[in-house]
Amino acid sequence: MFQHLLVPLDGSRMAEAALPAAATLAQALGAGVTLVHIIEQDAPQEIHGDRHLSNADQACTYLEEVASRAFPPGVRVERHVHTAEVKDMARSIVEHVSELKPDLIVMCAHGHGGLHTRLFGSIAQQVIGMGKTPVLLIQPKNAATPAFLCRRLLVPLDGSADHGQGLPVAAGLARACNAELHLVQVVPTLPTLSGEEAASGRLLPTATSLLLDLSQEAAREQLQQHVVSLQAQGISVQAQVLRGDPAKVIVRTARKVHADAIVLGTHGKSGMEAFWSGSIAPEVSSRSHVPLLLVPVREAGKDD
Repeated sequence: MFQHLLVPLDGSRMAEAALPAAATLAQALGAGVTLVHIIEQDAPQEIHGDRHLSNADQACTYLEEVASRAFPPGVRVERHVHTAEVKDMARSIVEHVSELKPDLIVMCAHGHGGLHTRLFGSIAQQVIGMGKTPVLLIQPKNAATPAFLCRRLLVPLDGSADHGQGLPVAAGLARACNAELHLVQVVPTLPTLSGEEAASGRLLPTATSLLLDLSQEAAREQLQQHVVSLQAQGISVQAQVLRGDPAKVIVRTARKVHADAIVLGTHGKSGMEAFWSGSIAPEVSSRSHVPLLLVPVREAGKDD
């Protein structure tokens, strides 16, 4: 399981929303933590309403203070300040992942907002898109730092081997935190199909509806196999197949079952690429304030 957590911080209270999750997981997993601040080129004087750290001395003092107040005794906390100014924050975070070798990044899902975020994705979405390390996105409603619990994890599946790669990660986290898993597979209805499938549905509605019904039965069988396997590992698990728009149903289900986090296998697509490909991770992120654990996956036979 995760043994080294990386937490990028920019000095704002919004970014500090990631700290309770990092502290909770570090304790539960016996993991070490590295706090990172990267000096931004042409940085604004304020970020998210707080003073922006603009030099190495400020950043070092800040990270020392955060380490002492946010983490309990016994948790190993390192501090790292990247003093050379950088323009591309997302790429710099990814480069630090290669250098510091964490196995989980914990960060707040804030971005620049507006059209920029919709088209190009937040820094967090860019990090998951460029890297191969799981990212836990904390999504606060405001600058308040929420508590983090790990009692129930929602794991959306789609029946594919690719996206199923998030399930072993969720199972490991459930064992470490004594959490319950709630598996859900969403089969679209005819009106909620998108892309080429929607075109096929309009041309052949009866045949498409029948195929969707068959997919629902196959999903039930597959989820039951997962349930049996997970229960054999001593993990408490529930599973259900639902119908509708996948992103909307996932968000609604997370709220209904009081999920503490959603674990999603994702190819990391963001912005317009996600829009055209039908990736649900950015849509779930934009609709829900539940923390998202995004697990990068690779298609079989590809090394990206």
